Amino acid sequence: MSIDRRTLLGMGLVGLGAQLPLIRRATAATDAVKIGVLGDFSSAYASVGGTALLEAVKMAIEDTGGQVLGKPVELVHADCQLKIDIGTNIARRWFEREDVDVVVDLPHSGITFAVADLALSRRKVVLATSPASSDITGARCSPYVAHWTFDTYGIAHSTASALVNSGALKWFFITMDTITGTAIEKDATSVLIAGGGKVVGSVRVPANTPDFASFLLHAQSSGADVLFFSVAGADAVNLMKQASEFGIANSMRIAGSFTMPDDIRGMGLRIAQGLIYSAAFEWDLNDETRAFSKRFLARAGKMPNMNMAGSYSAVGHYLKAVQKAGSKDADAVMSAMRDTPVNDVFARNGRLRADGKMEHGMYVMQVKKPSESTSEWDIAKLIAEIPADIATRPLAEGGCPLLK
Repeated sequence: MSIDRRTLLGMGLVGLGAQLPLIRRATAATDAVKIGVLGDFSSAYASVGGTALLEAVKMAIEDTGGQVLGKPVELVHADCQLKIDIGTNIARRWFEREDVDVVVDLPHSGITFAVADLALSRRKVVLATSPASSDITGARCSPYVAHWTFDTYGIAHSTASALVNSGALKWFFITMDTITGTAIEKDATSVLIAGGGKVVGSVRVPANTPDFASFLLHAQSSGADVLFFSVAGADAVNLMKQASEFGIANSMRIAGSFTMPDDIRGMGLRIAQGLIYSAAFEWDLNDETRAFSKRFLARAGKMPNMNMAGSYSAVGHYLKAVQKAGSKDADAVMSAMRDTPVNDVFARNGRLRADGKMEHGMYVMQVKKPSESTSEWDIAKLIAEIPADIATRPLAEGGCPLLK
């Protein structure tokens, strides 16, 4: 029950007036479950997240009934612009003044670490459905963070294991000069060497590189049978267009780390054909993914990528866990999330581990030739399914302090 100042005066409790804001905040915090989508709505990753990912979260709320514990689910969203300070300030305001219970999306690993620190001291839940760093469940793990969709370890090990198993053992890397990019190269290299292969060349490139010509020519002359790149978004589109001009695909296979359907459509099938990439979700895998994706297409105007499907899955699992726990308490909800297997359109028999990683399999895809495509979104085919024990880093190797 809300207590206003007139009631306090009538009860002779004037001395409690200074506590009134605290009483109101405590009362408000017991009301609706409140979800905050902290995403990129205006910069480099807006096309792979943004309003379409927000639509996936809305679908998850609707598909779980729109309310939990007899209270409506509320949704807020904000643009982090891929800037750590902006994302941190938004999350702080949400936690401290707007009673947001859980934050989802987080398309930048640096923002994820900052928000996780805020959430830890305030006992709030973070559903990291878009960042890539494996450190989120490694040295920087948190009891209130669930890393849901993919990480550098899973992407690297899935793609690398499929290529090594096919006999591709000489690799050249074009690596984004970031912590995430170098982590991808390190993890992929470990799989390559373990399979008897070797790295014949590697270059580092900054974000927003306009000209990849010298790097591509270096790769072409290296004798590699695989060109593995970890640039993303518009950079990946530019790289593939230039690789096509040099005929790179005529002498080696090309694999990308963070390839999304929007990237492939930006390249066009004529240029992207043959490109190999790993994903945690593809819309055309089975009848269930197709049905979900067609619903999503009607609402968002595009097929969902893995970040969008992962956000749908994570939010749905969170809401079910709140209902099961009978409380929004972060410890109780996280316990319920770990105790309940994840079985939905995104994952089968997934599980949330003690380090915060949601363990699930991955898919290795290959972009189709134009002649193989039958519709606008028919752009890739499945070439390998990677089980969870290969796609997920073993608990003992991550260095998560929660496990000590």
